[in-house]
Amino acid sequence: MCLGIPMQVVEINQFVARCTAKGVERDVSLFMLQHENLAVGDYVMVHVGYAIQKMTEEEAHSSWELFDEMVRLEEEALAAYQQGNKPNA
Repeated sequence: MCLGIPMQVVEINQFVARCTAKGVERDVSLFMLQHENLAVGDYVMVHVGYAIQKMTEEEAHSSWELFDEMVRLEEEALAAYQQGNKPNA
C-alpha cells in the first residue's frame, strides 16, 4: 500500500521545499507542482519525496486523524495478538 503524507511547507528554495509533519522534516521536490502558487505555511500531499497535490489545512488534519486512528487500531490488534486473543474484526 502506498500512502501520501500531508506535510506543511516551512521553507522553499526554487523547486525544493523543506516540509514538516508531526515533528519530522523532509526535503520535498516541488517539481510536480511547479505551476501552483505555493508559499510557506501551505500544506501539500507528499508521496515518495514529491509534493503531488496542494491541500487545505483542514484536509491535512483530517488525513492525520485517519492515520492516527489506523495506527491505534493496529497497536490494539497487535497487543491482543500478543496476549493470545483474537483481534476484533
